[in-house]
Amino acid sequence: MRLKAKQTRYVAAKIGIDLANASFVTMPKGKEAVVEACKAVIDENLENEKRLDAKVEEMLDANIDEIEIQQAKERELFFMVKKRLAPEYGVIMNYDDRYNDVSHKILDELYENYLLEYEVNENQIRNVIFKAFKEFADSFDKIDDIVYDKIREMKKEYIPGSVEYELVYERLYEAELTKRGML
Repeated sequence: MRLKAKQTRYVAAKIGIDLANASFVTMPKGKEAVVEACKAVIDENLENEKRLDAKVEEMLDANIDEIEIQQAKERELFFMVKKRLAPEYGVIMNYDDRYNDVSHKILDELYENYLLEYEVNENQIRNVIFKAFKEFADSFDKIDDIVYDKIREMKKEYIPGSVEYELVYERLYEAELTKRGML
């Protein structure tokens, strides 16, 4: 998933907001309970991908001499191996298909734990969840560029990767999400 671990709470919050704004949904235990459940499902999905990436790295490292002899492009090889192993780890490589799958899992989790009540077709609920994923993914690059530009324009110079830089980035990123109604 294109998401980073610290972004899962943003996507979960976006899903919670969109579900709360849907006229055909009620949240018996409140929006925060829905957001936490969404985050748990998304985190689990990301964790599966991390395990897959670690396995692929391990396989490539074990065969590094052969890769160098064959002059194979390591990045291309990584994605070929990842694609082949993905089903074993429950990872779907196509983003739209993956968002759809995670949307199903989130809906199941919300329904099974009585966090969401609705009297419409389940597909309408899944569509709300799926659209929240897509909107976040589509706006991520735009927001990221805006935040980087704002940091570059600041009087104080921040070193990328430093703790101070990450804190400023996080604050500005959250502000942009809030401005767009995604947080």
